[in-house]
Amino acid sequence: MKYIKLTSENLEKEHICCAISNNKDIQVSSKKAWLAERFKDGLTFLKSTERGKCFIEYIPAENAWCPIEASGYMHINCLWVSGSFKGHGYSNDLLSECIQEAKDTGKHGITVISSPKKTPFLSDPKYLAHKGFKVADSAEPFFTLLYLPFDNSAPVPKFKDCAKRPRIEKQGFVVYYTHGCPFTAKYVPIVENFAKEKGVPFESVLIDSKENAQNAPAVWTNYAVFYNGCYVTNEILNEKKFTELIERLK
Repeated sequence: MKYIKLTSENLEKEHICCAISNNKDIQVSSKKAWLAERFKDGLTFLKSTERGKCFIEYIPAENAWCPIEASGYMHINCLWVSGSFKGHGYSNDLLSECIQEAKDTGKHGITVISSPKKTPFLSDPKYLAHKGFKVADSAEPFFTLLYLPFDNSAPVPKFKDCAKRPRIEKQGFVVYYTHGCPFTAKYVPIVENFAKEKGVPFESVLIDSKENAQNAPAVWTNYAVFYNGCYVTNEILNEKKFTELIERLK
């Protein structure tokens, strides 16, 4: 497998994750605009030259768009290998590149957000445990902060208190999201319009800065759904999933 690193110079011509290749698609344009700004903060996006979900995205933890305290670490935003790419060692290749870059830049180690059981949109805890990652901290309802320290003296990272017990004051459905995931740009407006048609109270809140992300009310800032102040899910909703969620919460 050959890999390529996205840069400001090749971003426009290269496909990004999830096999979305049309730059006019709102999912692509929003993600690429987000990436262009994050490159300035040291973000690395390494992907296969083949079209598909085979990539890793990571950034110095001080610039990560999530409420963690992990100074001196490298934080993995996403490591995704799926479909026909599975079973060939590509996850190992991508993770090894991240580890090597972290060591070359003097980091304490690697952090990544996961969960005790495999959960949609979160990195696989079983795979990460196999690679030596340990639990550093946890947050309600099911999030874990995993870390891979390069030596035993490395400080243990943690979630910020603002997100460990996710609650907000607002009523109805409230979705916090970023453009770090391309799917949000498509599905947030779809569900928002659907909710309006059904008369369901719904508000979307775009997290549009590192500072807001690092002080967000939930650790998974790409997409966080609250209902009547309580955290519900990190899974990106479409009309069907939103309808099922409404029924479940009645």
